[in-house]
Amino acid sequence: MRSQMGQDLVGLFTMAAMVEARDPFTVGHAWRVSRYSRLIAENSVQDGEVIAQVSIAGFLHDLGKIGISDAVLTRPERLIESEYEIVKEHAALGARLLAGHPLAASISGAIWHHHEQFDGNGYPHGLAGLNIPLAARIVGVCDAFDAMTSARPWRKALSLEAALEIIEEGYGKQFDQDFAERLVRLARSGALSHILGHSDLGVPIQECPTCGPCVTVFRTHKHGDKVYCRLCANEFTVDRAGAVPHIVATGEKGRPSVAVAEPDAELISRLILDALGQLPQT
Repeated sequence: MRSQMGQDLVGLFTMAAMVEARDPFTVGHAWRVSRYSRLIAENSVQDGEVIAQVSIAGFLHDLGKIGISDAVLTRPERLIESEYEIVKEHAALGARLLAGHPLAASISGAIWHHHEQFDGNGYPHGLAGLNIPLAARIVGVCDAFDAMTSARPWRKALSLEAALEIIEEGYGKQFDQDFAERLVRLARSGALSHILGHSDLGVPIQECPTCGPCVTVFRTHKHGDKVYCRLCANEFTVDRAGAVPHIVATGEKGRPSVAVAEPDAELISRLILDALGQLPQT
C-alpha cells in the first residue's frame, strides 16, 4: 500500500515543485511549509496519520497555482485587486486537481481551505473555527509565517520577531490560537532555525547579488557545480568547502536554457518517504 501511495504522490509533488520553480522568489516555500507543518503536528501530539497528512498537504498547498498565468504569478509588483482575485482561485483549483486521486479524501481539505481564517474572514468559503479542517489550520499558519519571513520583489522579508508578533496579533482571528501558539513557541526556542531561510536541510537560500531572486541549489549539487540565476542568467559555482554551501559568481552568463525550471527529484523522494514513514504498517 505504501509503495502505491508513494507512486501516487510523485506526480503531485513534481507538479507542485514545478509551480514553485516558475517563480524564483519562492524557492523552498513548499518545503518550508511542509516542515513547519510537520513540527506543529508533532508538537500537538497528533498521530502519525495526521503528521503524514500535514506534511504532504504542506508541500502541495499551492498546487492549484499551476492554473495561474505567469503574468500574474510572477508579477514583480504587488498584485492589484483583480489579479489577487485570480490568485485566490488557486485553492479551489488545487482541490479540483485532486478530484478522484486516491489521496483526495485526506489532503484536499487542507489544500482547499488553507486560506480560511479562524474568524470566518478567509476564503474560499468563509469557514470559521473548528469548521476549518485541522490540517488546513496548521498549514494556514505555516504558509502565512513563511510568506512573512520570505523576501518578495516589492518588499524585504520581515524579521523573525516581527513575523511572530503579527502571528500573535492574529490569535483566534486569522489563526487557530493553539497551532499559532505552538509555531511561536517553536520559533522562539530555535526549533525552526534549520528551516527558516533555507530551501532544504543544510542549504541556506542563495540570492543573486545582481537582481535579487533565489539561485536554486540542491542538496545533490557537488562542489564546483554550476548554477544560474533564472532571471539574469548570471553563472555561479557551488562552494561546499565550508559547513554550508554557498554560491560564488564566475562573471559569466548562461544560455537562455538555464531559465528552464527543474524540480528537485531527490528532495521529492525524500519528503514522500518521510511522510509515508509516519503511516501505520498495513
